[in-house]
Amino acid sequence: MPLLRFDLVEGRTLDELQLLLDAAHRAVLAAFKVPERDRYQIVHEHKRSRIVIEDTGLDIERTDGVVFLQVTSRPRGREAKEAFYKILTEELEKSCGIAPADVVVSIIENSDEDWSFGLGRAQFLTGDL
Repeated sequence: MPLLRFDLVEGRTLDELQLLLDAAHRAVLAAFKVPERDRYQIVHEHKRSRIVIEDTGLDIERTDGVVFLQVTSRPRGREAKEAFYKILTEELEKSCGIAPADVVVSIIENSDEDWSFGLGRAQFLTGDL
């Protein structure tokens, strides 16, 4: 936790995907201070015609390298979120050559009772975590 869901234009190699996922995980570790093995990532690839990510009137130019990242997480403070956005774009640019203009993030917050990590239990509530 958090859960990261990536929506990408298809066409990246397995190595490129691994670099992207590793870079995003480093950003999560740095900004949200979660344990190293707290890693939940899902990749969805789409044909170019099936993904539309425009600029909300900000004049941001996007390429086919665009990454839309939806993060589902327990509540995080504003500073942690802003740090995540910054570190994520830095990591993706440095490790993957993805321009910061091609990174769009949405964070959805939920609470401890909204998570079960298996075994039919709510580990945040039971004290297992």
